[in-house]
Amino acid sequence: MEIKRDEYLNRLIVRRHNGFIKVITGIRRSGKSYLLNTIFYNYLLSEGIAADHIIRFAFDSASDLLQIGENPIILDNEHEDRKVDPAKFITWLMPKIADSKMHYILLDEVQKLGAFESVLNGFLRETNLDVYVTGSNSRFLSKDVLTEFAGRGDEVHVLPLSFSEYYAFKGGDKGEAFDDYAVFGGLPAVALMTTDEQKSTYLIAQMENLYLKDIKSRYSIRDDKALGEVLDVIASGISTLTNPQNIANTINTVRGDSRICNETVDKYISHMEDAFMLTRVKRYNVKGRKYIGTPYKIYFEDVGLRNARLNFRQIEGTHIMENIIYNELRYRGYLVDVGVVEIREKDADGKETRVQYEIDFIATLGSRKYYIQSAYAIPDAEKYAQETLPLDRTMDSFKKLVIVEKSMKPRRDEKGYVMMGVKEFLLDKSSLEV
Repeated sequence: MEIKRDEYLNRLIVRRHNGFIKVITGIRRSGKSYLLNTIFYNYLLSEGIAADHIIRFAFDSASDLLQIGENPIILDNEHEDRKVDPAKFITWLMPKIADSKMHYILLDEVQKLGAFESVLNGFLRETNLDVYVTGSNSRFLSKDVLTEFAGRGDEVHVLPLSFSEYYAFKGGDKGEAFDDYAVFGGLPAVALMTTDEQKSTYLIAQMENLYLKDIKSRYSIRDDKALGEVLDVIASGISTLTNPQNIANTINTVRGDSRICNETVDKYISHMEDAFMLTRVKRYNVKGRKYIGTPYKIYFEDVGLRNARLNFRQIEGTHIMENIIYNELRYRGYLVDVGVVEIREKDADGKETRVQYEIDFIATLGSRKYYIQSAYAIPDAEKYAQETLPLDRTMDSFKKLVIVEKSMKPRRDEKGYVMMGVKEFLLDKSSLEV
């Protein structure tokens, strides 16, 4: 049974023949290669594209490398500085472009190709080439994609499975499926596994032997312990406000004389962002209409990897649900900030003070904007008033939602705020429009 990634397939389809290099980014093992080389490839065939006009090449495939005369042993993952000879690749490729009809070039792990920017920019000069590439390297960050290809790169960022994708594949009881998803996350390989032991063993091994090893190798990090400590503190504190100084202070309270500085912490966080393991989310002052640099929140690209890092000891529903909602908003294409509403209020003595209220998410897409509170449980009216107070203080007409863990169909209160269960929110693509 195939795991469908229709949302990402559609994003590739609408980008066909747009004159840009389509760059598929994402954390390793998120399904980029399968999306490009199986799902998109099969779509092209279904559209009547001849197989010999779809050229696929994987720069991490031994058989593909041997086709162009490269030695895969020399070019393995242990030698990140070694690149595929671009002359050999072009010599192999050009005879396959046999006529003036459109040819589709699908390149996997293209960062392993020497001078890949020049090679890809050269393809852009050919009117009968439509080029799609994947990359896991830090140079494929969204902030770099446009500059890498002289303003002609178009990014499609692939996340691990959303809950709707996961549930469409797994089926069964929605509550049980969500519980599993909240513990083991959405990496496609995990969704294919049948036992908790398989899933936990796989995730722990991948975190240590793939993701962290990749960061250590790429950035020549010698202090494995420090990198792990930073990651542990971040994992323990997802969905809470933090900054490098707070993380460094937490580590140094148990380190003794061997201290870590906040500059090193900030650098390690950047490395983990470059590897798409996690994302920093800034706070946005709603009334002041400006960003607040620090503190910020950090969310994991996959909650299963977060839980694996802590050996599945800290499965806090409140914070994990918030992380899942954040990833869902990104999956739907929204830009996401943490909201801050700052107002002046009088205290018990009549003295005016400045008070900040937090809104978990401000989701923006074009002219559409939504304020979203993630509230694991709302047992009474007092808790509801507490959760919605920041929404009251925005004093604007943008849509406002409160999402709870309990299964609940959308309901609207007298102020127009919508409350719904998290599973209902995640499984309904139009849930923000209810």
